[in-house]
Amino acid sequence: MNKTFKPLAWSLLGGGLALVTSAGALDLPWSKSKDKPATQPTPIAAAAQLAPAPALPPGSAPNYRAIVQTYGPAVVGVTVEGLRKTGAEDGSPMAQDPMQRFFRGLPGWRGMPDAQQPFKGQGSGFVVSDDGLILTNAHVVRDAKEVTVRLADRREFSAKVLGSDARTDIAVLRIQAKGLPTVRLGDPKSLMVGDHVLAIGAPYGLEQTATSGIVSAKGRSLPGDAFVPFIQTDAAVNPGNSGGPLFDGAGNVIGINSQIYSRTGGFQGVSFAIPIDVALKVRDQIVATGKAQHARLGVSVQDLNQPLAESFGLKRPDGALVAGVEPKSPAAAAGLKSGDVILQIDGEPVSQAGNVSSRIGLSQPGQKVKLKLWREQAERDVEVTLGAARGEPEVAAAAAAGEGSKLGLALRPLTREERQQSQLEQGLVVQGAQGAAARAGLEQGDVVLAINGKPVNSIDDVRRVLDSKPKNVALLVWREGDRLFVPVPLG
Repeated sequence: MNKTFKPLAWSLLGGGLALVTSAGALDLPWSKSKDKPATQPTPIAAAAQLAPAPALPPGSAPNYRAIVQTYGPAVVGVTVEGLRKTGAEDGSPMAQDPMQRFFRGLPGWRGMPDAQQPFKGQGSGFVVSDDGLILTNAHVVRDAKEVTVRLADRREFSAKVLGSDARTDIAVLRIQAKGLPTVRLGDPKSLMVGDHVLAIGAPYGLEQTATSGIVSAKGRSLPGDAFVPFIQTDAAVNPGNSGGPLFDGAGNVIGINSQIYSRTGGFQGVSFAIPIDVALKVRDQIVATGKAQHARLGVSVQDLNQPLAESFGLKRPDGALVAGVEPKSPAAAAGLKSGDVILQIDGEPVSQAGNVSSRIGLSQPGQKVKLKLWREQAERDVEVTLGAARGEPEVAAAAAAGEGSKLGLALRPLTREERQQSQLEQGLVVQGAQGAAARAGLEQGDVVLAINGKPVNSIDDVRRVLDSKPKNVALLVWREGDRLFVPVPLG
């Protein structure tokens, strides 16, 4: 869903048309489960060739029974438990306190402190390698402290979140298991509108539920999800389906069910899936480095209509019109101007503005791309070196924070609002702690100010210390207004 909306099971969005995630997150009385052994990531085999869907004879339907029997065992249920912050901007009772509403926004008012609300949630996923690698949605595992995967044969495993990417809503899980059933991956580019599709997942917790439909549209750009060219279908998808596979008529997975449009909070004939080739790009980055990176061009673009196209001397309203160019951006450095029309990216036609967002966003920072522009009634070619997407949290996962590092912290820079509220000039916010850092007492929300006496302003400052492979590090940490040194043994 648009990430500003709440999980569907918490509150239904009334009135107008709402974009909602198809995962349920149900508030239940908190119960602490037993500690489960952590899993360790292992390398995966190279991705198999994506299989195109063979054309079915006219008037024939796919063998859905065979698809479910063959690949249903690779579809899993994902249950999560954790704590989620509730504060002044959500729908919690704390946010509705009259004093909170009256004083909110006045100078000096900081409001009531954020509280943490226990939650349980449920979604779906599917096995992509027989040694326990699983794909699901990022919003399914958001804020989760414990993740459990339930196989079709009812076996349950504690899962480790190798990484998640909110930009594309993809998360990668690992369980300690061998010889698991897997899905076969297809090629979304071979899909056509009108093709048969099949979804398998756990709507409302009803595991191994199969629903069918057709491809309603391709390349949909949704609010807040500009990086993903969604596949639109009319296959019934409901809360709990999030993260489950979308199969084509030949039994190949061509998407991950992610979102629905709804006036009621339930399925109303319009659902969206993330193309599997997008998910595989993110998976490969997460498995290799613990995170996914996205590129930035630095332009604002809009669709062309026929009058606009004619005013620029174009016969058809194809392409993305550059409405603005950010100063000191990669686009500005390459000489792009307001009024340019982007016709192609690396030789692939651009039919609408959403094509630019998805193709650039799924590229890597530092990558060079060739743009074909329409300017002053003529085509011209421009090469651009892409930058990094803004607002993307840097993550120093255990595998990426330094060779041989066992620190186990996920970190991001302070936002402007956090700097103002905490009155800190520098530091990195702890988004997650595991391994040595968790054993030393580091918690989500802590701010790391220095490591071994050296101030930290970026992930690179942490990496430079860890690259020397110290046996111990001392972290200066800010926690709820107090500063303390935390020793972390790494040896």
